[in-house]
Amino acid sequence: MESLPVELIAEILGELDLPSLIITSYLSRRLNYVASDSSLNPWRGPILRCLLVQPGTPYEPSLRSLSERSTVPRQNWIEILSMARADWLLLEATLPSLKDSEWEECFKRRFLPSWRKWKGEDEGWGPAFRKILMRVWHRSITSCTTDESWTRYILIRRNGVANELEATSRNFSPVLVFDDHKMQSNLDHLETRIRLVVELADVRIIALGVLNKPRGSTTVNEKARTFLHPPGIDRNDAGQGPHRGMIYPLPARSHANYPFYTPSGEDKRWLGTEDREEEGMQWVGGLMIAAQIIGPRTKEHSAATNRSQYASLSWADLAAIAPWLELVKKIDGPGLGND
Repeated sequence: MESLPVELIAEILGELDLPSLIITSYLSRRLNYVASDSSLNPWRGPILRCLLVQPGTPYEPSLRSLSERSTVPRQNWIEILSMARADWLLLEATLPSLKDSEWEECFKRRFLPSWRKWKGEDEGWGPAFRKILMRVWHRSITSCTTDESWTRYILIRRNGVANELEATSRNFSPVLVFDDHKMQSNLDHLETRIRLVVELADVRIIALGVLNKPRGSTTVNEKARTFLHPPGIDRNDAGQGPHRGMIYPLPARSHANYPFYTPSGEDKRWLGTEDREEEGMQWVGGLMIAAQIIGPRTKEHSAATNRSQYASLSWADLAAIAPWLELVKKIDGPGLGND
């Protein structure tokens, strides 16, 4: 094995499990050199396999002290910090010493763009990352809303105008908020449909709307369909087309190919065909978009039952999640945009 090209040795090492790779990296100078080379980086595969375990499954124990090993290139920690569970990072892992620019990259990959508002003007990206991680983990296991008294959400109306609105965080329930919008649009007799758009490390974006078979096109919300189904992409596209895979922020494994289809069983955006949803219906009225904080029991309930476990969603977040969506007008606060 010592006589093989370093690229082939790195490929072989990358097939090992993490504990075996740790041992192998210290067996000889050549293996140590290959393991330590950031351009070869045989650690990426074993680390990703550790991170992509089923929810609730403990991580491999050797992962928590990986930062103490000089043979592991620092670049691997950008992925670990972007993808690993918040409680594990905060309570178990030994975090590495990274450059400020590397911490910024971790921040951009893990959190929604609007969360930069919590970073102090003179605060480094490392302390800001740990602070926000603690904040979102605390929110995920409690109903505390002291750090965010008002929760912002976005409502896309059928005329292409969108509003960034807010409601008190203490009793924030997207279903109840959307019921008020339905009543104002005379759609309260129709069932509210909830769609999981994309899941991130700490939050998931959900959309609430109404499906119907309208007699005419005046009530159809074309922007709702465009938001949920990027133009030029269908279920059979595997990373091809006019769009790029999302990196900032980085999707979770269940939506790893977003905005393309991810065959995970959780990406259910393509339930219909062509320009219609299931049963040949279309989106009518407004479409509400909100950010739900992922907690221990989030997936045991419908996408909008955990009160107070929501984060604000801003225009910057919408642009990151759906850069292809072109709105007629953006309004901060209520209003129909007819002026």
